[in-house]
Amino acid sequence: MIDLHSHVLPGIDDGTQSIEEACELARTAAAAGVTAMAATPHVRDDYPTTAERMERGVAELRAALQEAEIPVDVLPGGEVDLARMSALSDDELRRFSLAGSGRYLLVEVPDGWSRALTAAAASLGPLGLVPVFAHPERNRAVQERPERARGLLEEGGLVQVTTASLDGRVGRTAQRTAVRLLELGLVHLLASDAHAPGVRAFGVKAALEQVGDESLARFLTEEAPAAVAAGEPVPAPPARARRRRRRFWV
Repeated sequence: MIDLHSHVLPGIDDGTQSIEEACELARTAAAAGVTAMAATPHVRDDYPTTAERMERGVAELRAALQEAEIPVDVLPGGEVDLARMSALSDDELRRFSLAGSGRYLLVEVPDGWSRALTAAAASLGPLGLVPVFAHPERNRAVQERPERARGLLEEGGLVQVTTASLDGRVGRTAQRTAVRLLELGLVHLLASDAHAPGVRAFGVKAALEQVGDESLARFLTEEAPAAVAAGEPVPAPPARARRRRRRFWV
C-alpha cells in the first residue's frame, strides 16, 4: 500500500510528537503492508507549516527510519486548508504537492459544505495542480447527500477516503457514507490519516474487507496512489463488484 495521507512528521501538528513516536508509527505502517507514506502535516492557521519545515522534517525522518531499518519510504506533502491556500505562493503550493510531483495537492475538506471546495479546483488548475479532497465522508453535507461529492470530481478533483471511516472507527455515519461513495464510484484513494502509532492506526485489512472487491482495493491502495506519486494521470475507478449491502445499526 502507498499511503498518501499521514501526520507522521514529529512536532509539526497534532500528529506524532517525537522522532521515536514517528518511527513507531512507520513501523506499524510497515506491519500493515505500507511501503511508502506521504507526510502531510496540516497547513492552516493553527498549524502554519511551511514547505521548508515539511521538507526538513521529511529528510530527518527518512534518515531516522533508515538507521532503524524500518522499510517505509517517507514522501513530501501537506494537507492544505482552504482558507490558508490563498496565503501560499505558487511555489510553496507545488512544494506541498503529494510526493513532490508538482501535480496533486491534498486539500482538507471542512466539516461544512462550501463553494470554496469546488472553487479550489478552479484556482489550482492554472498552476497545473489537481486537488485531492481529503476525507469528504466526514463532511456533514456529504453524509446527508453523498452524491454531492460528485461535484468535486466534475471540477477535476480526486477523492480520498480514510481507512478509519471504512472500518467504523470514526462512527457509523462516516462508515455508511464512505461505503456509499465507493458504490457511486467517487473514490480514488484509500489512506490512513494516521496521527499516532497503535495496533489499529492503519486498519487496512478491515477497510479492504469493506471495499469487498480485489480489483478496486488494488486500485485504491496501489495503482491510483502510485500514479499520484509519479505525477501521472489517474484513471477512473473500476466498477465495484455487486455485493450484498450490509446493514448498519445505530
